[in-house]
Amino acid sequence: MGDVQALLGPADVRELAARLGVRPTKTLGQNFVIDANTVRRIVRTAEPAPGDVVIEVGPGLGSLTLALLPEVRRVVAVEIDPVLAGALPETVAARAPELAGRLEVVRGDALRLTGVPGPEPTALVANLPYNVAVPVVLHLLATLPSLRRALVMVQSEVADRMVAAPGGKIYGVPSVKLAWYGEARRAGPVGRAVFWPAPNVDSGLVAFTRTAPPPTLASREAVFAVVDAAFAQRRKTLRAALAGWAGSAAEAERALRAAGVDPRARGEALDVAAFARIAQYGPGGVLDLNEAEDHAEGAGDGAFAEDSGDGARGRAGDAGARRRLQ
Repeated sequence: MGDVQALLGPADVRELAARLGVRPTKTLGQNFVIDANTVRRIVRTAEPAPGDVVIEVGPGLGSLTLALLPEVRRVVAVEIDPVLAGALPETVAARAPELAGRLEVVRGDALRLTGVPGPEPTALVANLPYNVAVPVVLHLLATLPSLRRALVMVQSEVADRMVAAPGGKIYGVPSVKLAWYGEARRAGPVGRAVFWPAPNVDSGLVAFTRTAPPPTLASREAVFAVVDAAFAQRRKTLRAALAGWAGSAAEAERALRAAGVDPRARGEALDVAAFARIAQYGPGGVLDLNEAEDHAEGAGDGAFAEDSGDGARGRAGDAGARRRLQ
């Protein structure tokens, strides 16, 4: 993996920051990695292929960038800090001149990114600013469908929420929305001492693989609207929590039953596929709510009796939904 001498160590990071007049700021979530072994581990865990085009958000002084460049076809580094964006090509040219041609620096906010120059990106590998980690990942997955894999370093608690499964207290909006795009898993812890300045929290790696979204006739935006509404009042039953979304509690119950979901369940019990089904029957939904309701009424509350604790689908409503999706 690359030339060891090219990677930045603690003294290199501090010297470079001093020369540039850079002081890490909490506003931009800047905590620079100063441990070469950590960046090697990140790249190794990301399993990059020689043909990959990698997006790196928040490259900072270049610690991870220098480790990525020898392993991939191209690195597109998105940096919001103008000083750091300007200095990164110089750092790469000085420490790994033979790889300088593989680097493309995009100065700007990753949350406003609509595309990148050159070949389509295939992977995201980044030490993400803690304060925008989840929004950045979701935005890039939505904006860049060519992204197939990701490995990101985030705050440990955020990592737990990103990979959480239905049924737990930490399962919520980030968990469901990320699951829409694919499968996420924890890929190891990262200690505080590898950063400068050292954060007050631990970090963790999250690996992601894109998969097809769940079957639904609703748009992603419509599904996410249901998710947002369900978790805005997560202690309430879905009948109550989705009342505003549906127009009334009664309409919310009708949509839930049509989708084969127990109205007494709470949002934390549902997986992304269930939210995708519900969205089909909401305001402006694409499926016939009255027809689906006829199928659900035959089973009544008994359709939910076995699985009311985890929000599983009622058999009658589910069968009606499946028939319409075929």
